[in-house]
Parts: sequence; structure tokens; C-alpha cells
Amino acid sequence: MRLSLFVTCLGDTLFPAVGQATVHLLERLGHAVDFPMAQTCCGQMHYNSGYEPEATTLLRHFVTAFAGAEMVVVPSGSCAAMVREGYPRLAARSGDRGLAAAVAALAPRVHELSELLIDVLQTRDVGATYPHRVTYHPTCHSLRMLGVGDRPLLLLRAVREIDLVELPGAQECCGFGGTFAVKNPDVSSAMLADKIGHIQATGAEVLCASDSSCLMHIAGALSRQRAGVRAVHLAEILAATGGGER
Repeated sequence: MRLSLFVTCLGDTLFPAVGQATVHLLERLGHAVDFPMAQTCCGQMHYNSGYEPEATTLLRHFVTAFAGAEMVVVPSGSCAAMVREGYPRLAARSGDRGLAAAVAALAPRVHELSELLIDVLQTRDVGATYPHRVTYHPTCHSLRMLGVGDRPLLLLRAVREIDLVELPGAQECCGFGGTFAVKNPDVSSAMLADKIGHIQATGAEVLCASDSSCLMHIAGALSRQRAGVRAVHLAEILAATGGGER
């Protein structure tokens, strides 16, 4: 199967290793991966902040950039949710029937990484080895909008030598929420403090999630507190084949 990678803004600018790990993982499983160079932002930031005309412009660009893709993989639950849930609403409100039809055709071919592996490629054991104590945080968009459920955990449980421990209060938000953390810093910080406490209670070396945005938020607090816990994307763990990340 030929897959097209939508790397996302954060992946492109701050976490390139996540995109690289996604490609390495999928190629190891025998799939060709291309990278449409025209891709930009999905428009989630604009959409969530009320800038619908700007978000619609980015929607049109995304549809054009990925029009020929057989399947699109996104190492981000929030960005995948924007395409699958936000785009149809935006396209409908635009009044452009052609755009709405293009979105309806493309959106079902867009998958968050764990969805792609479990549902489309029908694989759980990706050949990863990761000898570390890991706990997993299910991000809000992947959990509540995409409904990925336990797919990431199914993949992690198949990783060799991993010590996977349950995270207390796992389904509670970390407090990031994009602009929520900016507009409501005190509430966001309190939610983050609770999440950090739960992470530390597990004794884990690594906090895993499937959204770089949440990992960035949590990693900042872990670093400031010198907690000795690293924040690592799911793709990086699944791409690992030896003593740690690729």
C-alpha cells in the first residue's frame, strides 16, 4: 500500500523525529511512504479560534495537496480529527458543493497512526523492542473525537521488553487544549499538575502519547520539575528496534 504522510505543523517545526519515526516504521512494515511537499497546516488553530474563512482556505489547500493519496497517515489525533470531523462541517458551511464532495471522498482515507496500523494494516506486532518502563496518556482528540480506544495500548503491549504500566486518571485532560492553555493558564496549569502527579506515581521512565502538542505541554512540566521522565511519541516507540528510540 502507498501511504502519504501528513506530518502536521508541530511535527514539521518542533518534532521532526516523529515524522521520521512514522516513515521508518511503515517502511519496515513493507509500505511505501510519500510526502506531498505542498502540505501546510490543517487549519485547526484557525478553526478553533473562530477564523473560519482562513481555516477554509487551508482546507482547500489540504484537499488539493492530498487529492491523489491512496491513504493518508497522521501521527496526531488532533489533526486527524480536524480533517475527519472539522472539514466536513467547514465545507458544508462554505456553500461549495464541489469542496464538500472532495472532503467527503478524502476524509475517510485519513487515519491517525494507531488506527492505520490496527484497522487498515491489521497489525499489532510491528517488530518493536523498547526496554523501558512506559505509561500511556490518551489525548483528548484521539480519545473523544476519533474514538481510537485502546488501539495505541494494543500496539504498545506487543512491543518487546516494554514494561507498560497503567496511568491513573488516564482519561483526564492534560490541560493543553491548544489556545485553552493560553487563555486559561491557571486552570491549565492545575490540570497539568494533576497529570504530572499521576505520571510520577507510576514510576515510569517514559510518558507516551500520540499527539506532539500534548507531549510538548507535559514535557515542559516534566523538564521544569526535573522529574526524570521523558515524553516520547507513540511512533518513536513503535519504530524502535533495539535499546531505545531510533
